[in-house]
Amino acid sequence: MHALRLLKAAHDEEVWLRRQKRYASRRRQLKTIDEMPEQLFQERFRLSKKTFSELCCSLRNETKIRGTQEIPLEVKVLCALSFFATGSYQRIVGVTQHLPQRTASRCIRQVVEALNSPPIVKKWIVFPQTHQERARIRQEFQRKFQLPGVTGCIGCTHISIVKPHIDEHNYFNRKGYHSLNVQMICDDNLKIINVNAKYGGATHDSFIWSSSEVEPYMRGLHENGELTWLLGDSGYPQRAWLMIPILNAEPGSQAAVYTTRHLQALNCIERCIGILKARWRCLLKDHTLHYHPRVASKVTIACCVLHNIAQDAQLPPPNNMAEQQEDGDEPSVRDEPISSNQEELMSGRIMQNILVNRLL
Repeated sequence: MHALRLLKAAHDEEVWLRRQKRYASRRRQLKTIDEMPEQLFQERFRLSKKTFSELCCSLRNETKIRGTQEIPLEVKVLCALSFFATGSYQRIVGVTQHLPQRTASRCIRQVVEALNSPPIVKKWIVFPQTHQERARIRQEFQRKFQLPGVTGCIGCTHISIVKPHIDEHNYFNRKGYHSLNVQMICDDNLKIINVNAKYGGATHDSFIWSSSEVEPYMRGLHENGELTWLLGDSGYPQRAWLMIPILNAEPGSQAAVYTTRHLQALNCIERCIGILKARWRCLLKDHTLHYHPRVASKVTIACCVLHNIAQDAQLPPPNNMAEQQEDGDEPSVRDEPISSNQEELMSGRIMQNILVNRLL
């Protein structure tokens, strides 16, 4: 028994020494990263050092994620940022001293869960709840695009995922691959103020909109007499609280002026999605997310949170960004969907005509 206790003690000491060695290695790596030039750090991790430090502090204080002696919280966050920025586990090697892929995957999932926690999401993805907040956004859209009443721009984008084992048909989109169809709403500063990543790629944009929490909220504002609306493309139904372009407007007419300004303002959501995917390349079509749809949805929301953090810090988009529409995103002008509510459609067109007549 005494010999067994000695063997166990020796084994425990060896395990402890290995852990200490790994811990020291992680700390050395963090020191090396701390010495990394700011520009290189931003290229690698898409955040500034200051923003990264603030993010780690926020996650430590507001979520359940914790660092360990073997893997500090900062290493977990760097691991996740590296994956989000590249869509690959390969770049993680060297960032965290050859962290095994299984361990890296676990770290990424922990950070994704933390970024999806209610305190973090409610802090960074906020639809304007007060009249003053909406008024500020309306004033900026009016100033930039000469369109009154605009609270935000809405659009959908496809996030490529591997073929799911269950309900596969719900995720196979019209472009011929499996995806999530993610609805986003942004403000004039390209910050995401609402995101819905629950639906598969086969789901139509207008269905996601009608099922979202924002639709009844905007409807309620209209019913309470607030003249405010979102801008969407012509794949959405015209409503008094959701404006779409006027198809086949006569050149030189007020309707054509309205549509031109509408599409210029609507470009905000296209640019927002473009920057989001350029910054967090794991969301690009060529970097398919190899996760269950529920986890892929959380990865998407995590990237939206980080996008807003970067926008709030006024960090520039990646240098290699090509602001062009990615295959799978919807164009701005499509056939208007058939409306099942003719009364709301007529009310929406009346409000649209009032808006058109106010422009000149």
